Amino acid sequence: MRRLLALTLTLPWLLIGLQQVWGQAGKAADATARPSGQVWLADLDGPLGPATADLIIRSLDDAQAAGARAFIIRMDTPGGLDKAMRDVVKEILASRIPVITFVAPDGARAASAGTYIAFASHLIAMAPATNIGSSTPVSIGPTPPAPSSGGDAGEAGDTAGEQAPAAPGDAMTRKIVNDAVAYLQSLAELRGRNIEWAEQTVRVGANLRASEALERNVIDLVVSDVPTLLQKIDGRSVTVADATVTLDVAGAEIHQVESDWHHELLEVITDPTIAYGLLIFGIYGLILEFYNPGMVFPAVIGLICVLLGAYGLQMLPINYAGLALIVAGIAMMIIEVFTPTMGLLGVAGVVAFVIGSVILMDTEAPGYQVPFVVIGAFAATTAAVMLLAVGFAVRARRQHVTTGREAMIGAEAEAMEDFDGRGRVWAFSEIWSARCDVPVRKGDRVRVTAIDGLTLTVAKED
Repeated sequence: MRRLLALTLTLPWLLIGLQQVWGQAGKAADATARPSGQVWLADLDGPLGPATADLIIRSLDDAQAAGARAFIIRMDTPGGLDKAMRDVVKEILASRIPVITFVAPDGARAASAGTYIAFASHLIAMAPATNIGSSTPVSIGPTPPAPSSGGDAGEAGDTAGEQAPAAPGDAMTRKIVNDAVAYLQSLAELRGRNIEWAEQTVRVGANLRASEALERNVIDLVVSDVPTLLQKIDGRSVTVADATVTLDVAGAEIHQVESDWHHELLEVITDPTIAYGLLIFGIYGLILEFYNPGMVFPAVIGLICVLLGAYGLQMLPINYAGLALIVAGIAMMIIEVFTPTMGLLGVAGVVAFVIGSVILMDTEAPGYQVPFVVIGAFAATTAAVMLLAVGFAVRARRQHVTTGREAMIGAEAEAMEDFDGRGRVWAFSEIWSARCDVPVRKGDRVRVTAIDGLTLTVAKED
């Protein structure tokens, strides 16, 4: 068992080390094999999470190592996690090659976190019928209402010098909003974009369509596809790492970034529902092993699931109070099985489990909530198993004792000889010494009334 657990804990780290060595060798080989002058293209399609951020960051590093002329992020996202967004922004700001955000195809959007990534890029392009904005942090609650100055949110801040509305709510809300405003404004100032609109998209959720964003100096151009984009930006000068770079990308070969096994695995285990399920299954597996030591299989599977679930959750914005409630709820339900308390601990455990599951994810970003259906299924299954175990325990307590001295009292025996006072009887598939207050004849049925060492006290049946 110890060797198996040691192998289970050591093997993942060994595989990670081999993967890193292999990856470095692959990067070196790719850098020598690929011709220079390529433009790399990566897709950000859907919510921005740890897996997508990791793919973009690794791809941008590989593009720089391969000598690419530019890196394009083709974006269609409703937003995502703050930490993932900031990691991507830092990588873009440190890039040694130009990074272009292209909001495409038609009907796409660069909302919330996508706006920050776009503002950090050296150039922003949008396809027709796309939009950008709505950058209010969603974790602080409902979007504050726009000031009643006439016009919609997209037109907020048109008047130069107009004082921006103060962020409503408590001190924490204002701190979050002001931090987001300053962050986006610093990116806008760095790239020479509309600073006033950057403030409005955070404070009141302002949003712009492609043509309007071009007019208001939020983006650089409107194009329909990547080849046209490369033709339009060819010859433009951008500042990259404190140096002016003239883009030479017209007709350049486009290298499409494909997802690899690392991205696919990370995308699976960082899905809130998958990470939540892995954690619960892992805890159940360890409980089964502790309940029935020596099975090994539940312990190995449980340990792997707990480690994968914990790894996935630590990359997500989780509420540790919710995680503690889940563990406490499961513990109370287990205690209820072994020490029945008329259902009190079981009900409390189910309630704690459900509340902890609901508040587990500390974000309202789209795509990063555990569905209530999943929570209900786990809670109902756990409660059903708990009730079934409690029912078996209560039934077992009501059953007649079948072992030990208690089970022997009241049992029947058969006299093996005639005796008056002491003799021998057949009981419990053995020959016992017995004593009786009345004479007993061979073959009489007697009943055990007491036990004194290896001697039975019997009474003759009427």
